[in-house]
Amino acid sequence: MSYEGILLFVLGAVCVIVAVRWVTEKTGLPAAVLLTLIGILYAYLPGPNLDLDPELVLTFILPPLLYNAALDSSLLDIRHNMRTVISLSVVLVLVTALLIGLGFSLWVAGATLAAGVALGATVAPPDPVAALAVGRKAGLPGKLVTLIQGEGLLNDATALTILTVAVAAWRDGNFNFDNAVGQFVISASGGVLVGVAVAYAVRMLKALRYDPLNANALSLITPLAAYLICENSFVHHYVTISGVLAVVVAGLIVGHDTPRYTTGASRLQVSAVWRLIDFLLEGMVFLLIGQQVPHVVRGLAEYETSTILIALAITLGVVLLLRPLWLVTTQWLPRSLHTRLGGQDEPETDVEKREAPLTGKEVVALSWAGTRGVITLAAVFTLPIGFPDRELLRFCAIAVVLVTLVGQGLTFAPLMRWLGLRANQTDKAKLRNEARSAAVIVALDRLDDIQEQQHDNVEDEAIETMRTQLQFRLDRYQRRLDLLEQVESHEVPESPQYEAALMVRQAVIDAEREELLRWRDAGRLDDDNLRMLNRELDHEELILPKRPSGS
Repeated sequence: MSYEGILLFVLGAVCVIVAVRWVTEKTGLPAAVLLTLIGILYAYLPGPNLDLDPELVLTFILPPLLYNAALDSSLLDIRHNMRTVISLSVVLVLVTALLIGLGFSLWVAGATLAAGVALGATVAPPDPVAALAVGRKAGLPGKLVTLIQGEGLLNDATALTILTVAVAAWRDGNFNFDNAVGQFVISASGGVLVGVAVAYAVRMLKALRYDPLNANALSLITPLAAYLICENSFVHHYVTISGVLAVVVAGLIVGHDTPRYTTGASRLQVSAVWRLIDFLLEGMVFLLIGQQVPHVVRGLAEYETSTILIALAITLGVVLLLRPLWLVTTQWLPRSLHTRLGGQDEPETDVEKREAPLTGKEVVALSWAGTRGVITLAAVFTLPIGFPDRELLRFCAIAVVLVTLVGQGLTFAPLMRWLGLRANQTDKAKLRNEARSAAVIVALDRLDDIQEQQHDNVEDEAIETMRTQLQFRLDRYQRRLDLLEQVESHEVPESPQYEAALMVRQAVIDAEREELLRWRDAGRLDDDNLRMLNRELDHEELILPKRPSGS
């Protein structure tokens, strides 16, 4: 494809992504599903197509997506639920890969254990992007979001390591379990160490991160640097290290440190940049997934229909049935072997509150959140030429992606509503207002300390002005808490006074902005000063809640 063709394709793709986002906002349909279906439709139309380059995806697309997801995750929540996260992202991925490998070697004509394990590794890791996008809109409870997020961040490293071992076993002619385990431990440990080192290197550059432009530049290169350190040919000559795991670990630590080591302006700009990158990359990925369908289907001409159906049945059967079976089984294990929610050993007084096993509804939700996506296709497309049953494995992988992405993606939100699984918005609103109140109380105490140290009349006046403003905010938060304490439902009650105040503030901001524009148009205000004053109004508008009843 020429450069003009690539540019035309990219421009068209961006237009489609923007249009799909508008449609999803109006209808509530998952964007990932719509983009995938559009990609399939476009692939059968005449015109330029882009083939999925696995190295490009694994090097330039996957690290930024995982890094941004890690930045938005909670290191503390994932650490608290680490036993369950490890159960899903490591043990379940291993079991899935081995079962599919055994199934292929036993029932698929001519298939080897290495080929089956390779396929199992590619289809084992769920892609949390689609599930979380739908789940958040459906108001999924926070603990389920944490588990889906934690699993999605760590399972890619497990899957890619298993895939590497399977390909190496094919080249060597045998599958050595001991060597495979050793390689997995080395790869994972190395990835964690590199991720920690990169995160602490970023922390040492905290002086640069106070400037918004420097903070953006550092944030953009961090995931690529972490991945490159692990995956470059020089390091691979001596040891195999998981670049994906390094990116995730670095993102979790940097995200945890960000409130402490950056300014407000840096955080606002970095967050905006990453939202745009995430939006465009995810859209491109799902369009590319759909476009690979015709190419993969054409590669099945050499296989008998019975072979294709058996391979597909084994793959889909393991992927769809093993996950709920695993989640149910782990709830019955003794406590000493338990992989249930909140697996850390803590005092018995906290067990009931923080370590309750998953309920039946939560097991169903987690089971249905196992959508596969870009990592599955990128991984299966890395299989080298000459790998046994390469085209069959590609077809099974893309079939799993389509079945889970479309089937589970379209039904996830209705299923959550039917199960009644929603976050307790009242408790979240209480917590926010309690935290706001605590912050204001500390600020008032700090004013007292400043007043004791200063005696200038002008400074006393400034202190009293600030005290009045803080006390007004504290009274507002306390009134909000009093209202929330009386609520018995999980939904935040509407407050006509609060919504009226927001409406008035928005109207005032709009009036100020219109007057500034009139000054500019009349020649009384230059554009530089207009942009500066508009930024002040933009920041005021930014802190207004989009959903007044949810504040």
